[in-house]
Amino acid sequence: MSQYVIIGDGISGSSAAETLREEDPESEITVITDEGEPLYNRILIKEHAKGKLPEAPISIHEEEWYEDRDIELSLNTHVTSIDTDENVVHTHEGNDFDYDKLLVATGGTPTQLPVENSDADSIHHFWTFQDARAIRESAQAADRGVIVGAGLLGIDFAAVCGAQGVDGKYLMRGDRWWRYALSGDGAEIMHEGMRDVGVEPIFDSGVDRFETDDDGRVTAAVDPNGDRYECDFAGVAIGLTFNTEFLRGAGLEQENGIIVDEYMQTSVDDVYAAGDITRFYDVLLGEQAQNGSWGSAKEQGRVAAINMAADADEEAFEWVSSYSITHFDFPFLSFGHPTLGDEHAERRYSDTEWRRIAFKDGKIVGGVLIGDLSPQSTFKQLMREQREVADQAELLLEKSVNLDELAPTQS
Repeated sequence: MSQYVIIGDGISGSSAAETLREEDPESEITVITDEGEPLYNRILIKEHAKGKLPEAPISIHEEEWYEDRDIELSLNTHVTSIDTDENVVHTHEGNDFDYDKLLVATGGTPTQLPVENSDADSIHHFWTFQDARAIRESAQAADRGVIVGAGLLGIDFAAVCGAQGVDGKYLMRGDRWWRYALSGDGAEIMHEGMRDVGVEPIFDSGVDRFETDDDGRVTAAVDPNGDRYECDFAGVAIGLTFNTEFLRGAGLEQENGIIVDEYMQTSVDDVYAAGDITRFYDVLLGEQAQNGSWGSAKEQGRVAAINMAADADEEAFEWVSSYSITHFDFPFLSFGHPTLGDEHAERRYSDTEWRRIAFKDGKIVGGVLIGDLSPQSTFKQLMREQREVADQAELLLEKSVNLDELAPTQS
């Protein structure tokens, strides 16, 4: 009887557990997590923080879900180390878990700003259910807020400020939001969306230090220019620090994440990894890549489990991810790897509609759609087919994209 251990109960770990039970009905499966509650929807916790959703709809699995599938769930359990020679996982309470195959799906924790008073009260990071509860409570009591981190997670704080009536200042280091994927035209649509909900983008800024009162609560953020922004609420989203401390000495190859191949196999026998924490081999890109989307993490967990149960490289991970934002009056979606590419094509259609496509070696590798998301399935299909279409960018920027009008790839 095979023994599987999964460290992490996010969507990748949970997806793997479910798949393992289907693939290997007689096996022993243990899921270890340092959180105090089973899997919940990380996508919806932002809606809870905005005051739009109660807690009930956010939970995905109750503890009974694991019991019904004969999966042992160990909550509030911290893994301290892994012995990959003896195939044993050690935990803080001294309990050991033997494994035949191990999946590491621990994700990360939000990176803290390396500035003075960055740990003050009412300075928040957005990752767990507990974070969302604290953000909701703090924002409801706040009048003025500061947001740091001009990316996909930071904009959630802008939405929280807007929904909770907080006068927000969004401090960005560059000249626009998500400057690695958006040009000025696309970013300006997002900036107007922020302004419409009462959040003002402040460019070429950032935080040099936070100021606090005698009780240790944040009172202001001071940027590198010396400008001071009073606040009683702050949200920081500058990236993730991956939870890999317990892997010291385990021998896994790491480079800003755990290196895995297209089968989710690490450099160590019998150890797999999935989710945010991985730098996986992207078969569509032909190189190592990272992706933090919910759908990607779920699929990686499933693929890892297939290969763990098969005891062989049976199925490769091939996925075109997407990430959507629904905070404003217009929709936003990024797909693939929009920050990569050696060529780009873009067009602005109206005050709330814009499109940008990234190409590498003539093939689509990602893009961003604002306002009209209908071309996404076409672009994703072209990515999966790996068709060289950069020379037909004008057709791809037409309001309606017709695949039949595209010339076939020359063989």
